Amino acid sequence: MSPTRPQTSDPLLQPFALRHLSLRNRIVSTAHAPAYVEDGHPRERYRLYHEEKARGGIGLTIIGGSTNIAPDSPSVFGQLYAGDDSIIPWFQQLTDGVRKHGAGVMCQITHMGRRTAWDDGHWLPVVGPANVRERAHRAFPKTMETADIQRVIRDFAQAALRVQRGGFDGVELLSHSHLLGQFLSPLVNRREDDYGGSLNNRLQLTMQVLEAVREAVGPDMIIGMRITGDELEAGGLSAEDCLTAARQLADTGAGDFFNVLAGAPYDDLGLAGWVPPMGMPAGAHLSVAAQIRHAVDIPILHAGGVADLATAREALSQGWVDLIGMTRAHIADPHLVRKLKDGDEHRIRPCVGMGYCVDRVNQGKDALCGHNAATGREARMPHRITTSPNPGKTVVVVGGGPGGMEAARVCAERGHRTVLFEASNRLGGQLTLAAQGTTRRQIIGVSDWLESEVERLGVDLRLNTFAQAEDIQAEDPDLVVVATGGWPDLSAQAGADHAISSWDVLGGEVRPSGEVLLVDEVGEQAAGVCAQVMAQAGATVTMITPDRAIAHDLGPTNSAVVLRDLARAGVGFECFQALVSITPHGNRHRAVLRHVLTGEHSEQVVDAVVIEAGSAPMDGVYHDLKAASRNLGQLDQSAMIEGRSPFDTLNPQGQFHLARIGDAVASRNVHAALYDALRVCKDF
Repeated sequence: MSPTRPQTSDPLLQPFALRHLSLRNRIVSTAHAPAYVEDGHPRERYRLYHEEKARGGIGLTIIGGSTNIAPDSPSVFGQLYAGDDSIIPWFQQLTDGVRKHGAGVMCQITHMGRRTAWDDGHWLPVVGPANVRERAHRAFPKTMETADIQRVIRDFAQAALRVQRGGFDGVELLSHSHLLGQFLSPLVNRREDDYGGSLNNRLQLTMQVLEAVREAVGPDMIIGMRITGDELEAGGLSAEDCLTAARQLADTGAGDFFNVLAGAPYDDLGLAGWVPPMGMPAGAHLSVAAQIRHAVDIPILHAGGVADLATAREALSQGWVDLIGMTRAHIADPHLVRKLKDGDEHRIRPCVGMGYCVDRVNQGKDALCGHNAATGREARMPHRITTSPNPGKTVVVVGGGPGGMEAARVCAERGHRTVLFEASNRLGGQLTLAAQGTTRRQIIGVSDWLESEVERLGVDLRLNTFAQAEDIQAEDPDLVVVATGGWPDLSAQAGADHAISSWDVLGGEVRPSGEVLLVDEVGEQAAGVCAQVMAQAGATVTMITPDRAIAHDLGPTNSAVVLRDLARAGVGFECFQALVSITPHGNRHRAVLRHVLTGEHSEQVVDAVVIEAGSAPMDGVYHDLKAASRNLGQLDQSAMIEGRSPFDTLNPQGQFHLARIGDAVASRNVHAALYDALRVCKDF
């Protein structure tokens, strides 16, 4: 791919004046909650995460996604809490840290209304305009009384004042799907008082909050609002409703920009439409933002699944928006803007829509990028690999999957001669299987980026080479990284002699037809991809699992999209079912199942049984090399946790250091393999 157009002509790199704030470009990291908080505060991890984007050249970073302002809006998803003054010193450290790298910095505040949980925090009832439950967050809210409304208005004003004292350039009020948006939406607001009924009445709380915030912070503080442009739901806010509301809010003169979203994220599929994983269209709501931009005279920002620069550039060139949110793109590569400015657009690590970051937060974990292990670990893991003080050593990597390619990339960046052995005729490993079907095909972008990097760095690629210990030792290595992955071991599965591995299906060796029973013992993406491939080839597929849900380990956005696509393909689902046996039945197979709760047995006669049961390590070459290594293959776990080199000399007569990573250790996921590779190799 050729370098991008020069900076002077690229609309993404044009400066923008947001009132008195001069932004160096049009690219924004919009507010989100990575769950890096400590006691509700943005301490070192949170600050370094946003500083990295500022260092990477971003124009504006908005921190504090869903920063809560009141005790009955608890931070159950790892959000900041701005309901008291204890956060102000941490705000000040963060804003100083971001601003020293030249970026603007704002903070979002909200009351989540019904969109949270009552059985956390202070165990206060959640509140809303009416007693209407949201499927995604499941709480039945208290219908707000007048006193509750007045309290929340004051809480917004006080939280905005804390944001101002924290040194931010501006504050963003979150309306979309949260309390303010719930009052506005006819799907939620069933009140019969002055805050319900007509659009003007439903908008009244937002108007009062905006007025109170402006009065609290004065005329100079920038105030933005994240608003809905269309709920895209029968009975919800229409595009015309949203245009009318936007005009009225803009006419107050109290707000300085709108951040326009669309959709109704009131269930898992709605959330997936708002924060789209792969399998959903990219930039689907830009036209909604454009409608509001043409209707009001204040700048428009859009945050909604724009992960690639071509779409972002088009949105600005066409005048659909003034600023473009590329939040998950910066989780994948916080140096996106720097690479763009340097003419290295082709070297940007792309966001492929794995949804790992979003779904981890919705599972109560911290946000991590599916294929950038440094994100969120800036205190210990580097985004830019530096040259070793002692370059020129020889590193041999065995295995060309994601972990192996990352190990080769990092070692080559360190200035070492790097040889990569791969048994097959192409790089990619299990990613080539994961990219089958249609829903998950974008994941091959992870492999494509790594492959382009190792080729750029001059890694010596040895494809079609099943490396043995003697082949590796012949290179006289200083470090050997075994990234051979695993293989589908069905030996522990009932009736495995009469079953087919999911890998055989995804690799194209077998294409079962007729009625197929797919047994999923893992609950991750692989079984769903396998089911889709078979259904698209014409098979009638039923998935079973012993778990309480199909795709048990996936977060809400990914599982919603995967299961939607499987349902559309006619795939059937049965939970709580374990495979007991498979026996031939003529030219078909009889599968005996056991209900894991009741113990009852049932039978299905099918044309084929396919099993997804994870992988067993392919670690033979590792064991062959252990005795000749300086560290006997052992890695210092404390050193790995602390970000130090994990190699100790346990065998002074050894010839090289040896590391085993990824699925060659145990069946995990692509992020685990990449993280293993980075922390093993970054200091070598």
